[in-house]
Amino acid sequence: MRRWSWGTRAALFGGAALVVGVSAASAVPTEAEDWRVVPPIEAVPVDLVAFDTCDTALAGLRAAIAPHVGAYGLGGHGFVTKSDGDVAMESQADSRAGSAQREPAAPEHSGTNAHEAGADEPDLVKTDGKRVVTVADGRLRVLDVATRRLTGTLDVPAGQASQLLLDGDRALVVGSGPSLAGRGAVIDGPAGVYAEDSSVTLVDLSGPPRVLGTLTVDGRYVDARQVGDVVRVVVHSSPRLPWVYPMDGRTEAEALIANRELVATAPIGSWLPHYELTDADGSSSDGALVACDRVSHPADHSATSMLSVLTFDFPGDLGDGDAVTIVADGDTVYGTGTSLYVADDHRLRPQTRFAPTTPASTAIHRFDVSKPGPPRHVASGIVAGTLLNQYSLSEHQGHLRVATTTDDPSGKPGQAQASQSSVTVLERDGAKLVEVGRLDGLGVGERIYSVRFAGPVGYVVTFRQVDPLYTLDLSDPAKPRKVGELKITGYSAYLHPAGDGKLIGVGQEATERGRTTGTQVSLFDVSNPAAPTKVAGHHLPGASSEVEFDPHAFLYWPARDLVVLPVTEVVADGATPSGGVLVLRLGDGAFSALGTVRHERSAYDPGIRRALVIGDDLWTVSAAGVRVDRIDGLAEQAWVPFT
Repeated sequence: MRRWSWGTRAALFGGAALVVGVSAASAVPTEAEDWRVVPPIEAVPVDLVAFDTCDTALAGLRAAIAPHVGAYGLGGHGFVTKSDGDVAMESQADSRAGSAQREPAAPEHSGTNAHEAGADEPDLVKTDGKRVVTVADGRLRVLDVATRRLTGTLDVPAGQASQLLLDGDRALVVGSGPSLAGRGAVIDGPAGVYAEDSSVTLVDLSGPPRVLGTLTVDGRYVDARQVGDVVRVVVHSSPRLPWVYPMDGRTEAEALIANRELVATAPIGSWLPHYELTDADGSSSDGALVACDRVSHPADHSATSMLSVLTFDFPGDLGDGDAVTIVADGDTVYGTGTSLYVADDHRLRPQTRFAPTTPASTAIHRFDVSKPGPPRHVASGIVAGTLLNQYSLSEHQGHLRVATTTDDPSGKPGQAQASQSSVTVLERDGAKLVEVGRLDGLGVGERIYSVRFAGPVGYVVTFRQVDPLYTLDLSDPAKPRKVGELKITGYSAYLHPAGDGKLIGVGQEATERGRTTGTQVSLFDVSNPAAPTKVAGHHLPGASSEVEFDPHAFLYWPARDLVVLPVTEVVADGATPSGGVLVLRLGDGAFSALGTVRHERSAYDPGIRRALVIGDDLWTVSAAGVRVDRIDGLAEQAWVPFT
């Protein structure tokens, strides 16, 4: 799942209306025109094999990376990095976020809005009904539900913590940030600082929170999934090489020669990610995260990155993660109770980031996580186009459904690229993910804004000026087909099954020309897939919601008919942003506003990020603290400040 800092999310959202406005005025194909202006590309299977020895690994990595080395290192004049922070059951019609987790002596409570039941996702807050645990800016806090008091705080080592998972009296805290270890190269030049470390910290919560162990690994934390008491953490690492640049009198030709020589003489340790493990008593160990002869690779690779999946058992010691590593990139993680998928958007690779004529494609790697211990890589494949987020992927009855948008890379400068979207169905054939069915031609001239699969049915929203909601019949994997379409203004950026043939959408209302006007929560009746209808909506003019970028921010609690989402409202220049969590009741096919819960905030405070239901109370979490309100009437019960 792509993850962005709050500031990045706000910047992206602020530019959305501009992008839409430009698209609306540009020449793009209409639905009636032939969508094959963007030729579809069939899914391509990928074979992975392990290096025989460290010598063959080093020779292969050097040879593969050499063509991509330039005067600025890899990929032109800079690096693009994504911060962790976003971007959300084998889905069923009655699936819901925050489904009740029944624990002895704990009240009924919500959980993280996860994509699949049986695969929990890390987030900035977790609860077991007896305590609430939050993490932000490297500090973990524990609150007692019964007394509504802060009972413990802990500064997590490495100061990079941003998400956590919870199991019994233990928490696993994860995150990443700029490298502090000094290994390899941490470059502060024209390309900026690009080296990152990931940290995994095991915390004991049986008393005052205390660290049981911290693992620091070279590379960027991508995402994690928890199945039972086992957690898999995905880390993306790049070669740590001291690139030189054409600066201080050095020409581009000289920099190119120096960088090529650097690669030709680089040791295997420049590619293999390094780890450092610190135990509770302060003792430490370090070394290569994986042996070079345990690294697998496709026949065609660039050696510009490695993807490692680490495994941790909550009941045991932290350990080094027992990594499974492949030579690949990865930026989106999707998991079920038995499978872990990591997808790689080829546009983000250093060697293609500055090549706009390269057709977009996405590589997908499947790992088997059905048993305890390290996952087993079982298959890989490539599909045309790019994913929106993890909700573009869905495993159902042995098949993987993949929703992508494909642009025409040959478009002329100044013209909008023709685009269309597809749903490709893959199945495993030995070590390959092969295409067995595909539906093309969705949203010609538009892009996917949200996707949701629910068993044999799929929903896709595309947008340019209006919001086509497509309903898909996926019951025959070999013949996926569009069965219905609803065109309305605006778009839904997140879709959530609400049971009884209903679908909730959260996104933006828009004018008929495509200009967004504020947050909109919609209720769709999809009981007849051939004729979907919008039956209710709630519009908050001038507002935006984090749900549009991070589904973890969404709370649907069917037991009380609650829909809760954080909102930020437009204010005058220089004024403190206004917002809170919007609390809606969904009943009789309509939304009714129960009110807005607010926290005190500054101009730099992102405001309320999450909401939880515990018993009869609504708990809301921000950087400033936690507020507890009675669900009925939203009467404040407690305020727990963090400062």
